[in-house]
Amino acid sequence: MRDNTVYGGTAGALAPFALFVAGVAALALSGAPAERGFWPVLLAAITLGLALAKDRHAYCETVLEGMSRRIVLLMVMAWLLAGVFGTLMRAAGLVDALVWLARQAEVSGAGFVVAAFFVCCAVSTATGTSLGTLILCAPLLYPAGVALGAHPAVLIGAVLGGATFGDNVSPVSDTTIASAATQDADLGGVVRSRLRYALPAAGLALVAYLALGGGGDDGSATGVPVPDGSPAGLPMLLAPALVVVLLLRRRHLIEGLLAGIVAATVLGLALGLLAPTDLLYVDAEAFGARGLVVDGVERGLGVSVFTLLLMGLLAALEATGVLDRLLASLEARTRTARGAEGWIFTAVSVAALLTTHSVVAILAVGPFTRRAGERFGIGAYRRSNLLDVTVCTYPFLLPYCIPTILAASLTAGTDLPRISPLAAGLYNFHSWALLAVIVVAILTGWGRGVQDSPGGGGHASLRPGAAPP
Repeated sequence: MRDNTVYGGTAGALAPFALFVAGVAALALSGAPAERGFWPVLLAAITLGLALAKDRHAYCETVLEGMSRRIVLLMVMAWLLAGVFGTLMRAAGLVDALVWLARQAEVSGAGFVVAAFFVCCAVSTATGTSLGTLILCAPLLYPAGVALGAHPAVLIGAVLGGATFGDNVSPVSDTTIASAATQDADLGGVVRSRLRYALPAAGLALVAYLALGGGGDDGSATGVPVPDGSPAGLPMLLAPALVVVLLLRRRHLIEGLLAGIVAATVLGLALGLLAPTDLLYVDAEAFGARGLVVDGVERGLGVSVFTLLLMGLLAALEATGVLDRLLASLEARTRTARGAEGWIFTAVSVAALLTTHSVVAILAVGPFTRRAGERFGIGAYRRSNLLDVTVCTYPFLLPYCIPTILAASLTAGTDLPRISPLAAGLYNFHSWALLAVIVVAILTGWGRGVQDSPGGGGHASLRPGAAPP
């Protein structure tokens, strides 16, 4: 399906996605930003695409193919299992244990926000998965932090920012691997050179989290009395530790989450923190089954349906060839090294904005980046960093992208403030700082002259076992 099979050409190809973005923005600004509210907008966008398609059968098949991609199924399964895991951990008292630990260490408010950022940086760098870090850390750190006086939106922004950090610099991150592989750069050198951009951004983010993380006197904190917490749930830390160890050993994300669920269940029952009837029971009056497992799966439904519909819409957009024609146009306009970097930044930005997926954007723009960079003597490390640093901004900032949707969805299901995807991205100070750093680097040439090691290619490759973004 190309844009000549769509009524209206390029405008017709972009119209469904424009409708989706406009609808999401309207909902986010009107105070109804939950991912379930985005379902009707996505259905309307897909329907508009069908109306504009000249071959409607091919359009429907393209949408279904997009929904059935392996990465989509992986994300949906991860959302559902993460809901169960987080629900079990909270019910077993791990949040109370984290509150108790924080009180013993006299960490609260902005201090807890900073600590949460460091924890998520460590987990995401070790595992290479930003989404896995969100799934693992947000359900535990958010309730504890809010109870200790942290600003709710800044706290979830810090969790999202820490998850972004590892996605950007970890040698086992899909974005790191993809950016190095497309530019034929050695992975170790790419990671070392990327710290030049990531560390200043993290420093700027830390200042912002420390300044704004406590809520202060503006009334944005919840005002809930700080509980004493209880150390009874401390042994439950073994469950998320097990998940991290499995991910570090390059085991599958689904295996890690299932192992965590089993470990949490066994520990909770053995320690008397959970009862068998807590896990599953029959609600005769409602003619159904209830319990922590059912509640956890339901928590993951909103973001799962959103993911399926969004990936179907994006597949239809990709099939029109809009990105291919954009890249051909940009290549013809490139005249200088600074101009080449500017067009590379522009191209990968557009790809990230349209596809909402970091790795897809890198793979789409990678060949253009290599040709344009080599033409003007831009080194492989620099080209790789231009790609990766840029894609670690928009998907972690915009309210219609999966990372922000996921981060916001993980604040639901409690009596604490529900954070919107718009707010989660707005307070992700690390991604905002990354965006500022890469723009300054392009405009000033800072880092452009760093020499790449000779013969660096060949060590970076996309492999099936790589962690999801």
